[in-house]
Amino acid sequence: MTPAYAPADHPRIAPARTGILIANLGTPDGYDYWSMRRYLNEFLSDRRVIDLPRWKWQPILQGIILTKRPFSSGANYKTIWNEEKGESPLMTITRDQAQALRERATAEWGEQVMVEFCMRYGNPSTHEVVGRMVQAGCRRILFLPLYPQYAGATSATANDQLFRALMEQRWQPSVRTCAPYFDRSDYIDALAGSVERALEGRKPSRLVASYHGMPKRYLTQGDPYHCQCRKTSRLLQERLGWEDGIIDTSFQSVFGREEWLRPYTVEHVAELARQGHSDIAVISPAFAADCIETLEEINGEIRESFEHAGGKGFTYIPCLNDDPAHIEVMMNVIRENIGGWV
Repeated sequence: MTPAYAPADHPRIAPARTGILIANLGTPDGYDYWSMRRYLNEFLSDRRVIDLPRWKWQPILQGIILTKRPFSSGANYKTIWNEEKGESPLMTITRDQAQALRERATAEWGEQVMVEFCMRYGNPSTHEVVGRMVQAGCRRILFLPLYPQYAGATSATANDQLFRALMEQRWQPSVRTCAPYFDRSDYIDALAGSVERALEGRKPSRLVASYHGMPKRYLTQGDPYHCQCRKTSRLLQERLGWEDGIIDTSFQSVFGREEWLRPYTVEHVAELARQGHSDIAVISPAFAADCIETLEEINGEIRESFEHAGGKGFTYIPCLNDDPAHIEVMMNVIRENIGGWV
């Protein structure tokens, strides 16, 4: 529309709207070498992820890691790829989450609200989606990183990228970022519901809550991620009404030679098998959507580690994905943070 009393040559301005933008980690465009290399280069060049000095890290990354790792990572992605849609499961699930939220938001607030999703690494990029939302008239944007527990390498870098995208906008929208939701009662209820459905009333000898790992050094430098993971596990145990000691907290996806948060899931499940725990289940409370770390790493490498050590029963409990209970958690977070805007 053209503003009232404006000259005839005034540029058209879209009607004001409120935007809701959810963000996930990201995904390569394909599992071929160059797609994987572009994605890994962006991911592993992020100083929030690898904080070594550039002069020290970039020669290793460009000369060694990005020469070999795209082949192995691409082979892993190929085993889980959604061939029908030509994309990774993370992309499919995140789009489904955004669509479910869009339908809920439209029913509640009408066309004044716009819901989109972006990825921190890869496509659709945060820069692209923020630009599209501003062009569509979003004068306010609520940003929800899809990480239940806060970490500098996840929530913070997603926020960093949002702010970088805003630097490109001549007319910047007002912005709010959502806090992590690791201890919300509705989130814990949703996790517990997924456990109960997957196990169908059965109680394994151990439920392993496997969270994405990070260097132990980050904890000592003040990152709250480790403590928030531990609290999620404790609250889940209380909600399920299970006795102490049945839920273990561990960490996966270790990278490099530096010590990371322990215990490492791949080693821990093998030790459980050696201790005689022949029936375990694994859940991933840090992931809002199933991805390479859950579908391939947990259901592949970690399962094999357990079985190779003598374990028999291994149940992987899927992420909350676009389950209605998970969508309701997101909607509750959105409602609490969007107050006064709609």
